[in-house]
Amino acid sequence: MDHTLAFWLMAVLATFLVGASKGGLPLVGMLAVPMMALVMSPVMAAGLLLPLYVVSDMYGLWLYRKNYSLRNLQIIVPAAAVGIFIGWATATITSEVVVKLIVAVIGLFYILDTILKARRVVEPKPADIARGVFWGTLTGFTSFVSHAGAPPYQMYVLPQKLDKMTYAGTATIAFAIINALKLPPYWLLGQINLSSLETCAVLAPVSMIGAWSGYRLTRVVPEKLFFRAVELALFLVSLLLLWDVWKHYAA
Repeated sequence: MDHTLAFWLMAVLATFLVGASKGGLPLVGMLAVPMMALVMSPVMAAGLLLPLYVVSDMYGLWLYRKNYSLRNLQIIVPAAAVGIFIGWATATITSEVVVKLIVAVIGLFYILDTILKARRVVEPKPADIARGVFWGTLTGFTSFVSHAGAPPYQMYVLPQKLDKMTYAGTATIAFAIINALKLPPYWLLGQINLSSLETCAVLAPVSMIGAWSGYRLTRVVPEKLFFRAVELALFLVSLLLLWDVWKHYAA
C-alpha cells in the first residue's frame, strides 16, 4: 500500500496514542481516528487502527493482569457485546457524525456534572447492573462506530471512585475484549483487509512503545492528578468531536 509522508507521520502519532490508551490512558486513544481522518476516510481509519488496538491490548492485558474490578467487567463486557451487535446491524444507516455528537454531549455532561459536585462530598456509586447495562451498551456501540467508547465508559466507572490502577486495569481489559469482539464484523464490512494489515504490521512496534509509556505514566502520576488529567482529556476530546460535527454541517 502506497502512503504519503503526511500519512505516515499521522499514523505513527495516532498509533502511539492507541498504545498509550492500552497502557492506562483510555481517552487518548479516541484522538487516533480524528487524527487519521485528516489523511484518509474516517471509516477506513477505524478499520486500520482496530488491529493496532488489539496488538497493544495484548501488552495491556499482561500489564494489568492483577489490577481490575471483576464485577465491572462482568457487567460492562456483555452489555458492550450487545452494543457492538447493534452497531454492526445498523452500520449502513448509522451516521458517524451523529455518533460523534452523542459522545461529545456525554463527555461534556460528565464534566459539567463534576464541576457542579466539586464542592460537595459525593459518595462513590456502586457498580450496579442497571447503569452498567445502559452505559456498557452505549460503550460498545460508540466503540464499534468510531472507537469512541471511552466517554460512556467513564460515565459509569469514574463515579465509582476506583483507585487509579484498578480503574486503568479495568478499562484496559474491558476494551481489549470489546476490540476483539469488533474484529469479525469489521472484516465482514470490509473495513479490515490484507492491505491494511500490512500497514498495521509496520506500525505495531509503535503501539507497544505507546502502551509501555502509558503504563509508566499511569504508575508515577499522583492519583488526584491522574483523574484530573483524565477529566481534562475527556473535555478536550469532547470539544474536538464537536468541532468535527460543526465542520461537517458547515461544509
